[in-house]
Amino acid sequence: MADGDRTRHWPAIERRYGRPVSDWLALLAERAEQRYPEQIAFLREEHGMSREHANALVMFARGSTTSKRHTTLDGYLADKDPIGAATVRAMLKGLVARHPGSSIELAWNQPFLVRDGQRLFSVGVMSAHLLASPWSVEVLDAFRATLEDEHELTVNRKTFRLPLDWTIDEPLLDAMVAAEVTR
Repeated sequence: MADGDRTRHWPAIERRYGRPVSDWLALLAERAEQRYPEQIAFLREEHGMSREHANALVMFARGSTTSKRHTTLDGYLADKDPIGAATVRAMLKGLVARHPGSSIELAWNQPFLVRDGQRLFSVGVMSAHLLASPWSVEVLDAFRATLEDEHELTVNRKTFRLPLDWTIDEPLLDAMVAAEVTR
């Protein structure tokens, strides 16, 4: 569910594991002093819960009712490094301006460029760098040599790193977005 509501799992948890959610939350309350991994392990190992269901219960019991932390780009960038935040804002706003019909959405607490429901490109601010990615590994692989050799960037399996103060290469970003659109 796009709203991130953790309670959307409740009916499935009750059906699959045969107990009301209140029972599971009471069990977690008894283990409130335990750390997150220990609580997850308890539900998974002792009660056979899936990771997703265990996480929904543990996070809810810890006070997190939604998996969404941010709903806007400004909200996402508010507590980030100001230089990195300015670079990300300029990158995404430039992409939106140059690609009609596109917009910025947040998913998995990261900003994405999207068009017609298709995710095209993502970039986020980490502590010491930006982490960017076209949506598909195939597009990243098509640009891997350019990113590594011409731009001297670190390219991981699904992402590439940019300096916080990266001088935006609009033709490179536009080419990646165009490759996603035509994929």
